Amino acid sequence: MTLSIVIVNYNVRHYLEQCLTSVYNAAKGIETEVFVVDNNSVDDSVQMVREKFPQVRLIANSDNPGFATANNQALRQCTGQYVLLLNPDTIVQRDTFTTCIDFIQRTPQCGSVSVKMINGEGFFLKESKRGFPSPQASFYKISGLIHLLPHHPKVAYYYMGHLPDTETQKIDVLPGAFIMMRREALERVGLLDETYFMYGEDIDFSWRFKLAGYDNYYLPNTRILHYKGESTKRSSMNYVYAFYNAMSIFVKRYFSGNDAKLYNFLIRMAIWLRAMLALITRAVQRIALPVADFAISFSAFYATKIVWSTYWASNVNYYPDSYTWGVLPLYSLIIMACTWLAGGYDKPVKMSRIAQGISIGALSLLVFYSLLDETMRFSRAILLLGSLSTLAASLLLRLVLGWCGVNGYRQGPPRKRIYLVVANDEEYARVQQLFDQLGITPKSVSQKPAAQIASLSDKDCFSHHRLDEIIFCTRDVEVAAMLDCMEALRSTGIAFRTAPANGNLLIGGNYIYSTDQLYHADAEGLATPRCRRIKRILDICTSTLILLLSPIIFWPQRRKRRFFSDCLSVLRGRRTWVGYSQVTGIVQTQTATNPLPHLRPSVFRTCDRMPLVRRPDTARLDQHYAQNYTPITDLTILIKNWQRI
Repeated sequence: MTLSIVIVNYNVRHYLEQCLTSVYNAAKGIETEVFVVDNNSVDDSVQMVREKFPQVRLIANSDNPGFATANNQALRQCTGQYVLLLNPDTIVQRDTFTTCIDFIQRTPQCGSVSVKMINGEGFFLKESKRGFPSPQASFYKISGLIHLLPHHPKVAYYYMGHLPDTETQKIDVLPGAFIMMRREALERVGLLDETYFMYGEDIDFSWRFKLAGYDNYYLPNTRILHYKGESTKRSSMNYVYAFYNAMSIFVKRYFSGNDAKLYNFLIRMAIWLRAMLALITRAVQRIALPVADFAISFSAFYATKIVWSTYWASNVNYYPDSYTWGVLPLYSLIIMACTWLAGGYDKPVKMSRIAQGISIGALSLLVFYSLLDETMRFSRAILLLGSLSTLAASLLLRLVLGWCGVNGYRQGPPRKRIYLVVANDEEYARVQQLFDQLGITPKSVSQKPAAQIASLSDKDCFSHHRLDEIIFCTRDVEVAAMLDCMEALRSTGIAFRTAPANGNLLIGGNYIYSTDQLYHADAEGLATPRCRRIKRILDICTSTLILLLSPIIFWPQRRKRRFFSDCLSVLRGRRTWVGYSQVTGIVQTQTATNPLPHLRPSVFRTCDRMPLVRRPDTARLDQHYAQNYTPITDLTILIKNWQRI
């Protein structure tokens, strides 16, 4: 066997299908075995592989043991002279495997190689070549200073920014998305270290090749497309802490004494700097609009009071200061709270939700106003006119933000896009049918024959057409030609999609348009702030009600010791009543290895809705719960299990 390829998959069926197609195209003429290790996906990945790629050696795990463990399962069975670790969200060029194998054969000291990686927008991925994560290099990286001097020999060493991307280079660390190695080197180095949770196993693996006397190489003369659709954003605190934990393991293994202490100190300093910047940025982003709304609302009520008191009572000081500075701000706060509950601060902004929230707030104030003693009723007219002014000013503010191009505030239907399909006639007709199936209404669709794709490299050809997207049909277009085009047009703002052969979907860098809507940018569910807010309000209301009824319902409880602690934990936000079935007792967070949205630790699980004998696959049950959340589900589970609170 010449080449063994190992792909670890978790809930990226469409990417995996496209990857395997490119793998078998590139492996023609090479004796190859392909392993796919599936970590308990719930998107029918296993079924797809069995039906469309029966030649694949499939390992279907019943749980998710992690990236390193899954790779090692296949590595123990590999028989090829060369072994490749490949991510499922990649597309390889037709010459990628032969280029890498030829280079390893011609370079005796080469233990492993990687290639130039291009992302879904046509830009070079700096992770293609990395340096040794020394204390200094890691600090520059995690602190963000590397972005200020991206080509400095010391500051940018983590990504070896001082070395040109167009030349073959010896590097320290290979990207986990593509690592090809000679078998004797792998046997000498050993398998991946399963201690690492995330982001560290490829660094450790690459460095062990260096310690064993081999060289790692970066080859720019062949490329792969790496969509890199990670669920965990690299600017998030989840990534920062995952990176720190991985580096801590690396430090314990390869550093000692003062070096280890310095490394940990620098990394901790960088963690705190990144955390402070993230907190400040998020705080400003979250409070900017509410603060503006409060100022607008209070100004509206204050101006209404001035006008009303002047023309109705003929006395600008008719109302006391306690009304101006105590009651009017309270009006604004109540209206803002109702706007928040109605989803007025969720993006994309919908004017109807803002109008609904302000209307509910005004109605609530009027009801409360009618219940007050006459001595405390100041003016119903100010309340009504101030609420109307608040509504008008709030809507105007959103319109201005939309006109200024602020993300999430654009109103009206989305602009119809102009598409160019690079394909021959048969595939072009199929894409047009696919638009109808997916509900996409383009402004215009034009065709460029696959043989003429080279002409797309001329940016001037788009100067009069305002092209929005280019769709490459992979059956007709070579991967190398597609990547050439993407790199040439990467700065034009044009989006790139691929239409895999025999597939009813369009794949892009951040999302997938699919006829089964498995991935959808606007999907409702627990991923939306509105549903998370409803779930939290439901938790507060139900836990409060249960505590009020505790003198009655406490005695039939089967778990009396946990009754009050669970209720108080839910009320304080440390737990939620209903969570996922597969993961309990820990915070359930959306990561690269867990695509489900974040949930707090739960008291009950989704599978508690039905008897044990009727419970379906819990992974699918969790997926359905996350994508189709309704408060009725939580209430049903609570009612069915009320004696086990």
